This record gives sequence, structure tokens and C-alpha cells, in this order.
Amino acid sequence: MATKVTISDELRDRAQRAVDSLGYSSLDEFVAHCLENELKRLALDESDQEVADQLRGLGYLE
Repeated sequence: MATKVTISDELRDRAQRAVDSLGYSSLDEFVAHCLENELKRLALDESDQEVADQLRGLGYLE
């Protein structure tokens, strides 16, 4: 299922330059890769927060 997202022309142009210089096959592939990486990073941040909350609950952190 394809979904359209609206971004500024400037951002699209910057992304297209990255596609061209990094060898992605398409702008869609590049955007999907960026989103996947960012979502993984956010999941790690959430995981770190959960660990901190658990340590705080155990009294190891204030």
C-alpha cells in the first residue's frame, strides 16, 4: 500500500541529492530507509527510558 506524504520542495530536493550521491534506486527507497532508521532509533530511546524507569523504581536512580 502506497501512501503519499507532503514535504517542502527544498526538503525533496535535498533528499533527491542524497539519493543521487548515495546510490539509492529511488527517492521512495531513500525515504523508507530514513524512516526505518529513525523509527529504530526512537525505539531504542524508548527502551532506554523504560530501563531508566525500572532502575528508578528499584531505587537505583533518582
